Amino acid sequence: MKTSGARIVLECLKREGVDTIFGLPGGAVLPIYDALYDFEGLRHILVRQEAAAGHAAEGYARTTGKVGVCLVTSGPAATNLVTALQDASMDSIPIVALTGQVPTHLIGNDAFQEADNCGITRPCTKHNFLVKDGKDLGPIIREAFHIAATGRPGPVHIDLPKDILVKEAELIWPDKVQLRSYNPNYDGHPGQIKKAARLMVQAHRPVLYVGGGVISSGAHAELLELAELTQIPLTTTLMGLGAFPSEHPLSLEMLGMHGTYYANMAVHASDVLVAIGARFDDRVTGKVELFAPEAEIIHIDIDPSSISKNIQVHVPIVGDCRRVLRALIDAVREEMRDEVPSLAREARTQWLAQIAQWREKQPLRYEWDDQLIKPQYVMQEISNLTRGEAYVVTGVGQHQMWAAQYYKFKYPRRWCTSGGLGTMGYGLPTAMGVAAAHPGALVVNIDGDGSFVMNSQELATCYDYNLPVKTIIINNGGHGMVRQWQEIIYKGRFFAVDLDRSPDFVKLAEAYGCVGLRASRPSEVVPALEKAFSTPGPVVVDVVVDKWEYVFPMVPAGGANKDMILDRPNKAVKDNAAKSQTGF
Repeated sequence: MKTSGARIVLECLKREGVDTIFGLPGGAVLPIYDALYDFEGLRHILVRQEAAAGHAAEGYARTTGKVGVCLVTSGPAATNLVTALQDASMDSIPIVALTGQVPTHLIGNDAFQEADNCGITRPCTKHNFLVKDGKDLGPIIREAFHIAATGRPGPVHIDLPKDILVKEAELIWPDKVQLRSYNPNYDGHPGQIKKAARLMVQAHRPVLYVGGGVISSGAHAELLELAELTQIPLTTTLMGLGAFPSEHPLSLEMLGMHGTYYANMAVHASDVLVAIGARFDDRVTGKVELFAPEAEIIHIDIDPSSISKNIQVHVPIVGDCRRVLRALIDAVREEMRDEVPSLAREARTQWLAQIAQWREKQPLRYEWDDQLIKPQYVMQEISNLTRGEAYVVTGVGQHQMWAAQYYKFKYPRRWCTSGGLGTMGYGLPTAMGVAAAHPGALVVNIDGDGSFVMNSQELATCYDYNLPVKTIIINNGGHGMVRQWQEIIYKGRFFAVDLDRSPDFVKLAEAYGCVGLRASRPSEVVPALEKAFSTPGPVVVDVVVDKWEYVFPMVPAGGANKDMILDRPNKAVKDNAAKSQTGF
């Protein structure tokens, strides 16, 4: 039975288990929107800007493990979506993005709202398709979901010319997908796994270094078992937060540019470093020549192109984190049946004692102030009030790092942040996707005043669809991370950093029909948070914090992780702030 291409698209999405689409209509995709009018089983959430549709799909995917879906029209709508696609690509988030395109006979004619969507998105997607015949819709959509969700997850783009959506065709639905050139390897090499197990058992100063791949593969239980079996301390990347309980005795918390002192020192001094589902990005490694210089490095990753891309490794294992960890646990148990060398046992005891000393010497800390709200305090209270069980989303900037440092994560898939791309404006639309995926759950968007205004229009979406996102704005009157770098790296030459003309965020929230609250003193923080978390519907809390509070530790760009800046420079440079807007 033939039907329109538009209805074929919707039927294919339904067969893939899709229940929610984030989108914004326009001429080229109006046939799909017309089909949605009376199509059952799919919920559509209308965003206010196309990038928000992509970010919402990311939040949905990150917290459910399913493929997120977004739908926008041609031309500027597709180009607006590019940021979200690149964000999903760098953070390995599985989404399928559907874009409209001018009719096939007009492609290449500079028609109204035409853009080379496939050409533009090719560098920022795992794969993309231009549909040229209605009979290909089913197979292409089937392949798109398969590619997005398997191997190293990522975004896939499908470009849909308008005439393909209007014409009728047969729905062809393959039972399974077989792609000759795409066959991810899931099971690690047994010999390499045995070699890794031997190194881990005999190591004197081992560390587990865990990235977002553990969360993507659902390997958190295996990770916990391995860490407790071997008693190896563990640190996570920004994307790996939640893969291991923050308050576990073996947790070193986050490493890297704004990681903990004890995590960075442990990695630097390690003799065996086990990287699991991580890609050795520059924010983790610092100066690559000085990253874990004495360590034999084991690297487990499903993406072979990530192996030895940034750091040369000694034991590469290509495979799915969950399957490889399961095999590695068995191999470690086998190795431990033999007598573990006494030197290794004694050295391991000394190693844990050394890490404890580093932790005691340089814990995460800040100075309390009775008058000014410290942003670290806000993060601690959000963590305390939610017991580490909320879905937490952030924008990008200082607030993102403070949340990563001070929120105590218990579970995987409860943390969404833009790691690789560092996309400001990511917080609110991503939180919408999380709220849509988890009705009734507490979803907290921790944002900065600079990051929040980049997508604040999505408060209208939250109100329209009763997505009860609780947005906590860490308002330091400007681009805080830029301010921090300008003081520390650029000797206090402040320029284009202050946001003195930001809107009244309480009134802005109310203008969109949401609830607005404000905290200006430390004593007002907990009551404001409690009210926000107990109030139905979307809420915005404007928390006015000390603008001169910075994120420490800090590894300067190009520096070694062991050479962390732990406090503000001695010389005062605040007077230069007055010049920040004029430059004179």
